[in-house]
Amino acid sequence: MNEQLPFDAIVFTPGALLVAEPTPDTVDRSIPGARRAVTALTQWNLPVAVVAEPGVAATVAAELRAAGFGDLPIVGDEGELARIARTLVVTADWDDSPPPPDGSPLRVQGVANVVGWLASTIGPFRGAAMMVGPLDAVAAEAAFALHLNLTKPPGSLGRLEALGVQLSAISGQVPPPLPKPATVAVFAADHGVHVQGVSPWPQEVTTQMVANFLAGGAAINVLARHAGADVVVIDVGVAGDLPPADRLVSRKVARGTYDLAVGPAMSRDQALYALDVGAEVALHLVGNGARCLLTGDMGIANTTASAALVVALTGRRAGDITGRGAGLAPDDVPRKATIVADAAARAVHTHRDDALGILAEVGGLEHAALAGFIVAGVALGVPVIVDGVIAASALLVAAKLVPGVEAAAIAGHRSVEPGSDAVLQALEMAPVIDLDLRLGEGTGAALALPLVEAAARLLAEMATFDQAGVSSKTDQID
Repeated sequence: MNEQLPFDAIVFTPGALLVAEPTPDTVDRSIPGARRAVTALTQWNLPVAVVAEPGVAATVAAELRAAGFGDLPIVGDEGELARIARTLVVTADWDDSPPPPDGSPLRVQGVANVVGWLASTIGPFRGAAMMVGPLDAVAAEAAFALHLNLTKPPGSLGRLEALGVQLSAISGQVPPPLPKPATVAVFAADHGVHVQGVSPWPQEVTTQMVANFLAGGAAINVLARHAGADVVVIDVGVAGDLPPADRLVSRKVARGTYDLAVGPAMSRDQALYALDVGAEVALHLVGNGARCLLTGDMGIANTTASAALVVALTGRRAGDITGRGAGLAPDDVPRKATIVADAAARAVHTHRDDALGILAEVGGLEHAALAGFIVAGVALGVPVIVDGVIAASALLVAAKLVPGVEAAAIAGHRSVEPGSDAVLQALEMAPVIDLDLRLGEGTGAALALPLVEAAARLLAEMATFDQAGVSSKTDQID
């Protein structure tokens, strides 16, 4: 028995994995996201099976193989595993049958609800992390094949084509669902390192800018409205007091971090709590209908913490990673870089390759929350568009804590802050846009959103050669 996991075996009913009544034009019989869920759960080296009556076992096995699930074992009844283990039984989302008298008490309706069940059982971040697996290769291949059959020369839409394939691989659907409605989650927190003079702005600007976000007057509000996205603000560590307001989620872990220049920015428990806050926010937003998540941030002096995270986790030189942030004078950047270098070196010496320890040592509360937010969004199978250097450093943390999470994230833009490009290089990601932005708040992610939607619409709405009556290049080959 694995005491670290809430179950020792997993059983799926066929209806949890396969469309019960396919239409004549159904190409893929898998439930959206089911292949990724099965892959994620099998990575824990636990028994995984599908329950089917003996008379239909061979048919079910063949249908599963045709739908891209491989050779999943078939058991006659869920009790075969339930008698020997704590068994998680995943049923169809429409299944309202009661569990058998001797069956497992661990039952979830619908594969899409497994993340939420795990979150409520072992915590939001841990539960989400368990459900991060590889992208859906079957959907990716089908999306690539569809692009080859659309009325255009292959590859002529450039990276929009690759983005569309990624969206299909994230969702497990071809064409992928449109990334709407979308929500920008702005995680706000203060930083103790501000006392070192690493920012020309007073710390109270964090509180004041949160009020501006809530009033709808900031750049992110304008760009989110332009892109058709909502904005919510999460107080995960603002030093000042914020009165209750619509679109404000108060989840303050602490009133800012400690000064990372002289010691740990936060405790491991605080970092874990903030990871849970971010994952919980993603779960709530998707549970309430969001189909695309965008990262946002606010926190005076947070580029210092971001640079320290990037240096500690990539081994790059602090002088190459540290930028001016929100307008630090060029002559003051070398001193900021020295602070970053010293803090990162201390973090690596103390924690080695322990990403959680490094996060607590030099990161911010919003970095931790953003990392949890990204992991949960990926686990839930929705596109997560990552903003600039603050979010990029949080993505780097997330990728160290949950390897592979970056494959399902979308780099919204490349920030002018050098740490942004360093993360993109380290994770081998290409940004959707590159407009010399350095504001943060989620502005780059919001600007990228219409292009992400365009990539999905091309696969959904563009005609194939056959539909348009247009001869393809292969038609001309004798």
